[in-house]
Amino acid sequence: MEAQGPYLNCSALLSPLGVLRSLQILFGCITLSLVAHDGGYGEAYGYFCMFAWAWCLALSGLIVSLELSRLQGCLGLSWENFTISAAMLAVLMELTASAVYPVYFVQLECGAGSCGSRSFRLSASAFSALTCIAYGAEVHLSRARPGHTGAYMATTPGLLKVVQAYVACIIFGALANGSEYSRYPATQWCVAVYSMCFTLTSLVIGLNVSGQTGALRCPFDRLVVLYTFLATLLYLSAAVVWPIFCFDSKYGSVERPASCSLGDCPWDSQLIVTIFTFINLILYLVDLIYSQRLRYIPEP
Repeated sequence: MEAQGPYLNCSALLSPLGVLRSLQILFGCITLSLVAHDGGYGEAYGYFCMFAWAWCLALSGLIVSLELSRLQGCLGLSWENFTISAAMLAVLMELTASAVYPVYFVQLECGAGSCGSRSFRLSASAFSALTCIAYGAEVHLSRARPGHTGAYMATTPGLLKVVQAYVACIIFGALANGSEYSRYPATQWCVAVYSMCFTLTSLVIGLNVSGQTGALRCPFDRLVVLYTFLATLLYLSAAVVWPIFCFDSKYGSVERPASCSLGDCPWDSQLIVTIFTFINLILYLVDLIYSQRLRYIPEP
């Protein structure tokens, strides 16, 4: 039998990407340990932060383990598309957790006996930010350069797809938090827009990660540009319709009701949906512009 080399691929840890992934695991472990020991968490925001940190840590651990053991080829995935998509998603999740956790759990002033917990929470926030930076550095190193032949998800439009899907998840979370979207057919149309675009964007990501874009009978890049153009128009309609039916005095309330409590107010949820609708509209527009300039050369 021909020699195949050592079982363990040490370059998976010694390469620049390997070093970054090791730092991600290290910082992720420290963050979780600090919060679990005496940082504290609770309510939906705290559980989301814990989920984000644990999910990113598990994902990095899985990627390093598969590359170290040379088993990534057994998954039947486009590995480069998978790893950069995972890194981009981790950047977004870690960034959200790094912003949310100190806002809800860190107090500048501490009472008697609570300074220790505050120190743990500040430290956890700092290491969460370091983890986010490590993931961002991986995305920067893995991004496609001009003339690059390879992974679509490493291009700017590919990375934007991950951000668009993540922003849509934030919109869905706000919609589920008492946004009262079912009051008018127009706001229901907006929810249909969010759902359609999220589904198709996720399908584009899934086809690239699974390496199945070649199974399409039409050119993949042309289909994606057409979809991005339609998604931009759909989000434009939602960006016009949603604010009118939520904040116009004829249908909703221009100002935040005084009776609304923090964390349980339909007006707040409607405002969040409005903000992130405009963010996703901008993302799809930028995606469309970049897609016009991109000449994607698929992997052989």
